[in-house]
Amino acid sequence: MKDLTDHALNIAQIEGARYADIRILDRREQVVSVKNGHVDGIGDQDSQGFGIRVLVGNSWGFAASAYLHRAEIERVAATAVKVARASALVPGEKIDLGPAVSSTGKYTTPIQIDPFSIPLEEKLDLLFRADAIMRRNAGVKVAEGNVLAIRNHKFFANSEGAYLEQVICETGGAIAATAVNDTEVQVRSHPNSFRYQGTGGWEYVTSADFVGNAERVAEEAVKLIFADVCPTGDTTLILGSSQLALQIHESCGHPTELDRVYGTEAAFAGRSFLTTDKRNHFKYGSGIVNLTADSVRATGLGTFAWDDEGIPASSTPLVKDGEFVGYLMSRETAAKLGLRSNGCMRADGWNRIPLIRMTNVSLEPGTWELEDLIADTDDGIYMETNRSWSIDDMRLNFQFGTEVGYEIKRGKRGRLLKNCTYAGITPEFWNSCDAITNDKYWTLWGTPNCGKGEPMQTMGTGHGASPARFRKIKVGVFQ
Repeated sequence: MKDLTDHALNIAQIEGARYADIRILDRREQVVSVKNGHVDGIGDQDSQGFGIRVLVGNSWGFAASAYLHRAEIERVAATAVKVARASALVPGEKIDLGPAVSSTGKYTTPIQIDPFSIPLEEKLDLLFRADAIMRRNAGVKVAEGNVLAIRNHKFFANSEGAYLEQVICETGGAIAATAVNDTEVQVRSHPNSFRYQGTGGWEYVTSADFVGNAERVAEEAVKLIFADVCPTGDTTLILGSSQLALQIHESCGHPTELDRVYGTEAAFAGRSFLTTDKRNHFKYGSGIVNLTADSVRATGLGTFAWDDEGIPASSTPLVKDGEFVGYLMSRETAAKLGLRSNGCMRADGWNRIPLIRMTNVSLEPGTWELEDLIADTDDGIYMETNRSWSIDDMRLNFQFGTEVGYEIKRGKRGRLLKNCTYAGITPEFWNSCDAITNDKYWTLWGTPNCGKGEPMQTMGTGHGASPARFRKIKVGVFQ
């Protein structure tokens, strides 16, 4: 493979590129799903190809192909340079990539059981058993489940001497029960509404225990039909781990993407309120709020050994003791701040350019036991598992809905609540955080469907969190 990457980089430089890189990707993705006792879908896809990115003067060019041979590599490399020269017709800023990147090595996601070694019959049997248990509850009208496996085998090389090989393995799945009456629909899912997905082997799926949780999921979906509606007003809010993970994704991960700050994603993904003058000079949250971006924690969807610019995996504080201190960066954007990239560039496929993407952006655990946190709360609501979300393009004003909520009165968990929603403004919300539970309750969740870029790229990101408490939060539906 190195002969091909060397040839591509050589051609690009002969054509005039001052920097070039090539990614060669072989991807397999298998999805199995069931619904109401029937197979709902089975998909097994392979995709192979390569993309060449070049920098000519101060303009980027990119081209890709599904045909990996020397003649095609020459054509694609020359095309990428032509694209860069065409882009130069609209002059841009001077591009500095910072220090040269010459990483070399190999990495494979640590797994115990290859998910592609598990027969389809075994995957269907797992889903059918959970499905049957959920449908034993007469109130459940739709029972469904899915499992997924992805393997990305990729090579990266650049004109500065980097040559890398990585095999990233992802698995995941979820079950859900839907209860319906004449006026409404309620859904309860497990382990999460966005699918439980991470880097790992088949053992990652079996650890979620779909069968063992199926009866509970069905019962909770039916109970929600008859539950009281979430009240409206300002109250104390405790967010469960998975809901807090999405809160982090939307109100912490996206606004710290430095390309958004510089406006290069303004047309589609939006911008950010965390402008560069705020770094080290802005109180993002209360003193117990510590947010970290890492690509090293086991099972995270943002876990790898090198990003798609060859930058080694790392851990970077984004918010430290409540102060905003860091960004998610590429080589080009980091150099604008006089910093080194923290390795956040990834591409969704061989025919897409890498963009700044979240790695594992997590809220570090606190010190509280969950039962002590509830006992310490006189009046509030506990909400868990995302149902809906909305946030503006600057990542300031948001509203989230959850599948389930519980009233908290005089330190005890009380009645079940449905249609729970809460709203806030990002810095005010995080500054209202006065308690975070400890690492016993901390879970690294996966968000497998983060969209960004034009054409759209879908990326998996990781978010760790343990339940936390927020004061004076607006909940319910305001007129």
